[in-house]
Amino acid sequence: MAVDVVDLIMQDHREVERLFDELKDEPEKRPNLLPVLTTLLTAHSRAEEAEVYPVAASEAGEKEEVSHSQQEHIEADQLLAKLAATDPASADFDKVLQNLIDAVSHHVEEEESKVLPGMRANLSDKRRRELGEAFVASRKQHLGEQPGDITRDQLAQQASNAGIPGTSDLPKKKLQKKVQREAER
Repeated sequence: MAVDVVDLIMQDHREVERLFDELKDEPEKRPNLLPVLTTLLTAHSRAEEAEVYPVAASEAGEKEEVSHSQQEHIEADQLLAKLAATDPASADFDKVLQNLIDAVSHHVEEEESKVLPGMRANLSDKRRRELGEAFVASRKQHLGEQPGDITRDQLAQQASNAGIPGTSDLPKKKLQKKVQREAER
């Protein structure tokens, strides 16, 4: 039975929050939990970007919120990559982790108070279940990827979701720089 995409997204958010708590409270588990967090967050983000955000923008009337959410995804990718490159036993890990937690918590709060309610209000139950199936399939496809594993097509999708113009002909490296610069604004 298909599950509503809004419920699936919120389930992922709760799991990420649980992982954050474990990473903060149980430092000895960090080497094992960090790959789980990076895999889950990356797959979740890629599935939202590919399947959910385009529909939320075009069918649910959430274009501005999607653009903002996409920029927050780009920031989270950067912070997640920085965390993954930080030794879990180092003193810097707590600070980098807290920066990621703050950014993701802010994103989750906004998404759950703006984008997701807009999707519930403006998309039919059937459409949200269809999106749920697409989200699950996309998330499964992206499991195992890390923030730095992004393809040119995924960058182009990020640029489109964020409303960044002039990116269609850019090679991957230039597109990546443009997307990151726009997200920092």
